Amino acid sequence: MKQEAKQKWHAYLLLGPLLVFLLVFFLWPLWVMMKQSVSDTAVSDVLKETAQVIEEWDGQSGPTPAMKQALVADLRATTDQQAIGNMVRKLNSEQSGYRTLLSKTVSQVKASTGPVDLEAVDARWSDPRYWQAINKLLSPVTDRYLLAAVDMERSQEGNIVAMPAGTSANQEILLRTFWIAAWVTLFCALIGYPYAMLLAASSGWVKSLLFAAVLLPLWTSLLVRTAAWFILLQDQGLINNMLIMLGITDNPIPLIFNRSGVVVAMTHVLLPFMVLPIYSVLITIPRNLMPAASSLGAPPWKAFVKVMLPLSLRGILSGMLLVFMTAIGYYITPALIGGAGDQMISSIIAYYAMGAANWGMAGALGMVLLVSCLLLYTVYARLTTDKARSA
Repeated sequence: MKQEAKQKWHAYLLLGPLLVFLLVFFLWPLWVMMKQSVSDTAVSDVLKETAQVIEEWDGQSGPTPAMKQALVADLRATTDQQAIGNMVRKLNSEQSGYRTLLSKTVSQVKASTGPVDLEAVDARWSDPRYWQAINKLLSPVTDRYLLAAVDMERSQEGNIVAMPAGTSANQEILLRTFWIAAWVTLFCALIGYPYAMLLAASSGWVKSLLFAAVLLPLWTSLLVRTAAWFILLQDQGLINNMLIMLGITDNPIPLIFNRSGVVVAMTHVLLPFMVLPIYSVLITIPRNLMPAASSLGAPPWKAFVKVMLPLSLRGILSGMLLVFMTAIGYYITPALIGGAGDQMISSIIAYYAMGAANWGMAGALGMVLLVSCLLLYTVYARLTTDKARSA
């Protein structure tokens, strides 16, 4: 028994580096993203005393004297200018006018050591809307980012409603991302399945050559591959010059800075993720099944539909899952090849993370993609499990 326990501990120690790697580079970033998507402490970190007093407010009438005194005390006690700046940005995004209002108020509060009449500083402090914005943003846990990721918000009554038209386009960009990924997945399946069949049926140097062709994109940088397609698809590129030379068209066909170029480039880049799973399943299927079906009178197309296609379905589903899940997170290819109407959700996440420094929205959009991937994997697991049971 001791020897067995010792062997188990040795096995666990061997797995230790892998577990640490998964924890540091996979689980921890996921946890941070999930936490950011539901966390908003920019206001509560500054207005601590106000948060306690405002709980007794009815939310509709004017501010009470205790609320105004607490706000003055919180602004006077805060010395972190960055924290104040973060709070101002959050409040201004909820209620326009807060940037100038708080800038004026903070200056007056810091310059005085006694009581400060907020209405005398600015009459807007008597407007309940500005206090409603504070009350709404005081909670350190919020679903605001997750709702905004799909163009939804909470009304003053707390109900979930759609944002006004033109306020946000996250939902449109998400649908566009899924649509582009679906087209890329479809084309990868249409090209990848025949290629995988040819690869499984070949041997010798032909098989090596076909393998090299499908693996070559994986050995090349994504940026290099995208730049190559940028050169090929432009108006004076190789493809348009060949079409004009062959007389197929008189003028260059628009293949770049549009949806067609994005789909073509992404299909080429992601094709190996479709070919390899299908090939790994096809080589396990006995080669005598198709001839056996033919000998029983089935035409080639029927033998394929009834025998080969069902047996290789697991590989097709695996390839489609890999391609789609990879495609929805693409950034470089749509940014270089696509136009303004072809950008995917990854570019919006990059903007929120690095341009607007809004990590909450970036995390919420990432959560939407994560949930989408989990749902797809659940459907894939259910389909493959049902197929295995029926077999």
